[in-house]
Amino acid sequence: MIQRMFPRQALRARRAARVVLAMAAMSALLTVDIPDASAAPPLGVTAQAPVAGSTQRVGALFTAGPDGGHYCTASVVRSDGHDVIATAAHCLGDVQNTVFVPGYRDGTAPYGAWQLTGQYVDPSWQDGQDPDADISFATVAPLNGRQIEDVVGGFPVLAEQPDDVTVTIVGYPAGDEVPLVCSNDTTMLSPTQRRVDCPELASGTSGSPWLADGALAGVLGGYQAGGEVDDVSYSAVMGDTAQELYREAAGRAADQGVHHVTRDASWS
Repeated sequence: MIQRMFPRQALRARRAARVVLAMAAMSALLTVDIPDASAAPPLGVTAQAPVAGSTQRVGALFTAGPDGGHYCTASVVRSDGHDVIATAAHCLGDVQNTVFVPGYRDGTAPYGAWQLTGQYVDPSWQDGQDPDADISFATVAPLNGRQIEDVVGGFPVLAEQPDDVTVTIVGYPAGDEVPLVCSNDTTMLSPTQRRVDCPELASGTSGSPWLADGALAGVLGGYQAGGEVDDVSYSAVMGDTAQELYREAAGRAADQGVHHVTRDASWS
């Protein structure tokens, strides 16, 4: 049976239809910028990192500039001076000749190349390369009058994560020109070392951030300098010593000299 619709009912129906169409159009516009969670690779699967979101805070470390080839990974973390990055201690032997390129992809530096100025490293790494101290923080010089965190943002740093925390790793294998991403649950190799199964994280991903709910929970390094096989990686636990190191790096005044550096602080 065909139902007849009175004028007032018809007006309400047309208004309701327009609201539904407007909401659908708005939803379509919003989903353009919101990543689809279902499109992320499953746990334990490595894929190319998207050109979106917080991946711009992760970058490659180069020797003497972008033409020198990238060899490790680092990420920007929050600090009072807006100028601090985190990486593995074994990645920073020659700070003065190291450049950080956030968001590096296919030979381009979309946010510039930032010269390192100093390093915060635990004395136990300097004295004996203790794998439990294979976490380091470094400062970078301003570029075009701006600090790096003001350009790309920075990750918070959090300790006291559960043993089986899920982490997302973003890193640059030395032979690749795009970053890779992998998420998986961690296990404890020891009270001071985490382990995660993620394939294809080859040489060059040392220093990659281990992100738990968007916060830095470690960096790829530690035991076996991060792992002897590409499919298993390690990170020193962000314990009290690493937290104190971070507080020292992040809380200093921007014009102060660098502490616990591998060179004299006068050049920082």
